[in-house]
Amino acid sequence: MYGWVIERVAYKPLRNSTRLAPLISAIGISLILQNYAQIAQGARQQGVPTLLTGAWRVEVGTGFVQLTYTKIFILVAAFVGMAVLTYVIKYTKLGRMCRATQQDRKMASILGINTDRVISYVFIIGAAMAALAGVLITMNYGTFDFYAGFIIGIKAFTAAVLGGIGSLPGAMLGGIILGISESLFSGLVNSDYKDVFSFSLLVLVLVFRPQGLLGRPLVSKV
Repeated sequence: MYGWVIERVAYKPLRNSTRLAPLISAIGISLILQNYAQIAQGARQQGVPTLLTGAWRVEVGTGFVQLTYTKIFILVAAFVGMAVLTYVIKYTKLGRMCRATQQDRKMASILGINTDRVISYVFIIGAAMAALAGVLITMNYGTFDFYAGFIIGIKAFTAAVLGGIGSLPGAMLGGIILGISESLFSGLVNSDYKDVFSFSLLVLVLVFRPQGLLGRPLVSKV
């Protein structure tokens, strides 16, 4: 519901404007939503109970490797969400309409696709996936606040660029690489600068491989 309303209010009126206008509108909507969450839920961090207790442990030499059931559930849920979304985009009628609208909205409209409705569906799907991500992140950290999604959203963008914009498996791969890299940097160097490391990685990817790991370079048609 939120995704549909936001698309109708903040994006549909700007559909034929310059590319910068929707970006500015998106920043404004994000600030509105943050302040709405602050008013509705309070500014303090709030904790959530642990739903899955226990851990899976494997002995390795003189030590052991431990993975909590919560993290296992997060991994499984994330992979299932990615698989379902990939199937919808690649193999369903809605997915074909989404890809056609993304490639050429005017031609898709000429062919009989209601592009306005397709864009609304995309916002609804995006909001549902964001809700799933919010639940999983809250389960991982055990707390949440009104500002929790800002840094995570930027890192999600970093992961998408790293994996390749437009590639759902690439975005998942980019997130895994980014998470492992951050953990290694925090453990071996300094945890205070892990965000600096993430954004430095984003800059390097944009400079040396802007299409990402699994993305395809854009080919200009003459």
